[in-house]
Amino acid sequence: MHLYPRTVICAFAKLSAPTSENARGLQSCVCTLLSALCWGTVLALPLDCKDESGGSAHCASIPQEKLLDRVIQHAELIYRVSEESCSLFEDMFVPFSMRTVRNQAGSTCITKPFPILASKSEIQQTSDKWLLHSVLLLVQSWIEPLIYLQTTLNHYDNAPDTLINKTKWVSEKLLSLEQGLLVLIRKMLNEGMLMPSVYEPSLLQSDLPPNMLDSILRDYNLLTCFKKDAHKIETFLKLLKCRQSDKLSCLVY
Repeated sequence: MHLYPRTVICAFAKLSAPTSENARGLQSCVCTLLSALCWGTVLALPLDCKDESGGSAHCASIPQEKLLDRVIQHAELIYRVSEESCSLFEDMFVPFSMRTVRNQAGSTCITKPFPILASKSEIQQTSDKWLLHSVLLLVQSWIEPLIYLQTTLNHYDNAPDTLINKTKWVSEKLLSLEQGLLVLIRKMLNEGMLMPSVYEPSLLQSDLPPNMLDSILRDYNLLTCFKKDAHKIETFLKLLKCRQSDKLSCLVY
């Protein structure tokens, strides 16, 4: 079952809603239902590449332009849910003082050593090949940490199911995005067969932080860094899409 995040459509339900507890509960249900309906429409074109044999025949049969659209759509959803997960974790576990200290001191993200350009001028001068391989590198670098995050969240006494489910949803969709990217790279760059990464979740459990505070800080850093990289993935893919069109300039990206 998909977990669909709420959208601004909830604001419509609030316009004339009564203030009683029952009415607020009904309003929440209506918001969730409307949100699910809207997101159900968005997810009408899934990015499920694996066939019965474990191959990627499902995506291979999709035209290149449509496959790129689906990959972008997938990246947009992942970024949106990563924002919601980060905010939810912050509200639940991170005191405001810790947020302030972290923002002032900065943080080290796992993708920092990778040659991922930051400035718009540098990105504009890159090739399509660089964009595609950079996106694939970012996606693959986050598959293992998100599996780890699911493990650590299970050690929290009061972690809401919503947060756990969102994290699991993003982790699963990231694997689907990787599969779609592998097929897209073969189509656009005429490169040979690229294999998806293989991970063993059991190896991650031995690296748990020694106490709860360390775990909270580490998980918060993971969620924050992933949100940044998810936005970068979305931006790079949209720039790639822009280059495939008749637009003369894609400087907005």
